[in-house]
Amino acid sequence: MTERLQQSREFLETLRTELARAFVGQQSAVEQILIALLAGGHALLTGVPGLGKTTLVKCLSRLLGLSSRRIQFTPDLMPADILGGEILEEEPETGRRHFRFQEGPVFTQFLLADEINRTPPKTQAALLEAMGERQVTSGGKSRVLPSPFFVLATQNPLELEGTYPLPEAQLDRFLLEVVMEYLPPEEEVRMVEQTTGSREADLSPVLGAESLLSMQSLCREIIAPRSVLEEAVWLCGATRPQSPQALESFREYGKWGAGSRGVQALVMAGKARALLRGRGNVAHEDLAALLRPVLRHRLILNFHATAAGVTVDSLLAELEKAAERFR
Repeated sequence: MTERLQQSREFLETLRTELARAFVGQQSAVEQILIALLAGGHALLTGVPGLGKTTLVKCLSRLLGLSSRRIQFTPDLMPADILGGEILEEEPETGRRHFRFQEGPVFTQFLLADEINRTPPKTQAALLEAMGERQVTSGGKSRVLPSPFFVLATQNPLELEGTYPLPEAQLDRFLLEVVMEYLPPEEEVRMVEQTTGSREADLSPVLGAESLLSMQSLCREIIAPRSVLEEAVWLCGATRPQSPQALESFREYGKWGAGSRGVQALVMAGKARALLRGRGNVAHEDLAALLRPVLRHRLILNFHATAAGVTVDSLLAELEKAAERFR
């Protein structure tokens, strides 16, 4: 296993180096997306327009050597536009007619769901089965999606007009919510210099579907000690207002906490982070680093929190302090 860990780490370092040639900064966001990929989950990318979300996805899919498609979500997008559907064809020679399933853009390995909160819930829900089961059902028949299958959805947190908040059931399908922030001045200077010049980075695949699947399999072999599992269970339990172990702030301001899928996500993401660092076991520091991206989209606050100006991140900051007892 040690040799496989070392080999995986070298591949991932090469991937990061090549990505830096075409995409400047956002190291935290890049790492979290890689964690979601290695853990076999999906990621929700949140940030204001113009931070390079789409560019990052294009560069990553090219370097990973995966087939990729992009869906621009709009208010008039229908489920069939994503999944595909039956079309009637006629054979020129015989004139016989038959139905054939026309695959939609979801039949790919790396799917960019751009501005997912701009389409109605009916269309958003069309992705639920694909994300959870890696298959789609149409015309009473289930069809398996390509492997690996990764959904990276983007949403703009500022604009409210013409947007539809994602339902809790779909938010829970995302392993992480990755937040992209503004670049520091020195990185922004490098980004502008790189993107406004005449030379464009030529990216070639450094991985492939088989290599990624092998790393995903290795990720599950990473050891999670009993103490780490107990911490993950405690962290999620502390966010549940009705739980005996809930923190006082969550009892007061929380409406709904992280479920068992949140515990699973925290542990799997921790394993992927350990793999990125070439370690064969999950450490408490991994859970601490991933607490916010794993849990921020799984918590629902009550109206008292809105009135008091309390945010999910402020509550998670308290949880981080309380979790120091495990270190």
